[in-house]
Amino acid sequence: MASDKPIIAIATGDPAGIGPEISLKAALNPAVRAACRPILVSDANILRRHADACGIRVDLHPVGHLEDAGETGYQLAVLDRPQKEGIVLGKVSAAAGRASIAFCGAAVKAALAEQVTAVVAAPQNETSIALAGIPFDGHPSFVARETGTREDDVFMMLCFGNTRISHVTLHQSVRQALQAITRQRVTRAIDETARTLQRMGVAAPRIAVSGLNPHAGEGGLFGREEIDIINPAIDAAVANGVAVAGPFGADTMFHMQGFDAFVVMLHDQGHIAAKLLAKNAAAALAIGTPILFSSVAHGSAHDIAGKGLADPKAMIEAVLRMAGVQRA
Repeated sequence: MASDKPIIAIATGDPAGIGPEISLKAALNPAVRAACRPILVSDANILRRHADACGIRVDLHPVGHLEDAGETGYQLAVLDRPQKEGIVLGKVSAAAGRASIAFCGAAVKAALAEQVTAVVAAPQNETSIALAGIPFDGHPSFVARETGTREDDVFMMLCFGNTRISHVTLHQSVRQALQAITRQRVTRAIDETARTLQRMGVAAPRIAVSGLNPHAGEGGLFGREEIDIINPAIDAAVANGVAVAGPFGADTMFHMQGFDAFVVMLHDQGHIAAKLLAKNAAAALAIGTPILFSSVAHGSAHDIAGKGLADPKAMIEAVLRMAGVQRA
């Protein structure tokens, strides 16, 4: 592999789920290897177990430090983070939760040190992480803490094909989310979306913003959040030089043409649309942090772990997208 290719760290996620399988499949994909140098961040022995169980032929090259990975040719480099506890495929456990966080944390650390261009993370299992006693409410807030970024300044952008959907709020109750939707936060979400689009090669991004209420409030008939919060936030973004329009009803907005991204207020406004339009094929970007970080938008699928059935499409697309994004 050519040395000028971007290096993408692939954190293999929950070791009891399909994360190692889709990570191996993505890293071995010809298009991925043509676009970048993939390096898995995992326990090499766990990867071998998954490879054997799934019938994946791979020659792993474990290293303790990234500088030792070198040009591995036909081999697949692994930044090896051995785990002392036994992990059973398909089973929720504290050991699996600790391992998955260790892999992701090591990959983020490498990106902060500029040893890798970007990080792509396989799915976590939040129950296993909770059993381990580790606070975790999604990759965006995790990456914020790991990079010393204010959590309020980090947002999630779902990507599939040419569609991008950013979220003002994410993993919290609807009641909490309503309290979190402020003019300032909506404006920051719009601004970070525009900056990310420019890093993705969109020179002059056009962004559509959803309302919160049915029919975007219908002029105040169904609530005043659009009038008091979202419209002023849009005006502030326009004053910052962003081409943005709205608010539009979230039930019809995604049919609109001519926009490079959509900004929604609530988790389900964006995730339901993405999972209907791109089942198991969407990837999520954590935007607003000093590193490039993406993760797949599907789950750890314990029921098919080790069976060789997992589809790596979302993982492959996430890696290719990160390989093509310009560094800030």
